[in-house]
Parts: sequence; C-alpha cells; structure tokens
Amino acid sequence: MNLISKSTFFVVATLALIALQSPRDLNAQDTAKPVFSSPTVDLGIVVGDMDASAKFYTEALGVTETKGFTATAEKATAFGLTDNRKAVIRVFVLGEGPGSTKLKLMSFPKAKPATPDQKFIHSTLGVSYLTLRVSDMDAAVERLKKAGVKLLGKTPASLGGDNYLTTVQDPDGNFIELIGPMKK
Repeated sequence: MNLISKSTFFVVATLALIALQSPRDLNAQDTAKPVFSSPTVDLGIVVGDMDASAKFYTEALGVTETKGFTATAEKATAFGLTDNRKAVIRVFVLGEGPGSTKLKLMSFPKAKPATPDQKFIHSTLGVSYLTLRVSDMDAAVERLKKAGVKLLGKTPASLGGDNYLTTVQDPDGNFIELIGPMKK
C-alpha cells in the first residue's frame, strides 16, 4: 500500500481540525470568536530525497532549518497517517519567533510514494504551490541561480506596482512562487 497522497494528507488534517472543534465553535453566533489558537499554518511536504530537498529549501530559497523529529511507525499509524511506517521530519522556518511558518519535510524510509503529475499547476488536484513573500526579488533570484535552480516561464514577471513573481519547482516538482519587489 502506497503512502497517502499529499491531497489526502491535507484533507485528513483539515478534517482532524474540524473534529477537534466543539459544536459550539461551529455555530454562526460564535463567528466573532477566534477558532484557531494561531494564525500560522505549518505545511508538511513528503519528499523523495531529503538531502536534495533540504539543500533546495535552505540554499535556493533561504529558509532556516530548526529542530526536526521522528515519528515512530506506531505513532504515525496511530495518527492514521501511515501504514506502519516511521516518518523522519526535518523542520524549516520562514522568519523568527513562534508565529513563523514551518515547512515540515518528511521522508519515509523504504517507502516508494507515487509522484503526482507536476507538469503544470493544474495537472493534479490538491495543494499545488507555495507562495513565499520576499523582501528583495533580485537577491532571491540571484540565490536561486547560484543554487542552479531553473526559473519557470518568463520570470521574474511584473505583477504591477512594485511586486514581481518568480516561479520555480523544488526537487520533487512542487511549484514555488516568490513574490516581492525588485531592489536594483
């Protein structure tokens, strides 16, 4: 049995969040009350080659690695996430502090997950891309080129005003868009 797909993982995670809310939390009269304890979303990405992906996210994108963890096969199975497989998770942060977004790169030793069609953003259902806001698009593009990452399309491309968009793919083909101003 293959690992669950990224789409299924996010559906399961969303359903788990909904299930954790009490019925009172879901009433329309309570919409003024915050439902979540944090506005930050952490994102889990299953990768084929952990070292190549870690290098891409740190060197090409500039995120910072922080303490990761391992979920035993028993725990990952009890959570309904694997079919008795251990998960190795390396954690990367954008920014500093408790409100920083975390990217959790996950690998599963001995598993051979299916690779979705990543030719275009519309090729596969589910989460299709990450958007990272950068403060200096010139510096971001220079870092990408130095890391040997191919820019997609005719990017960086103007979004109007001061913002530009640059699109790339990570080692597993996941789309990443960077948005920010040019500084040169």
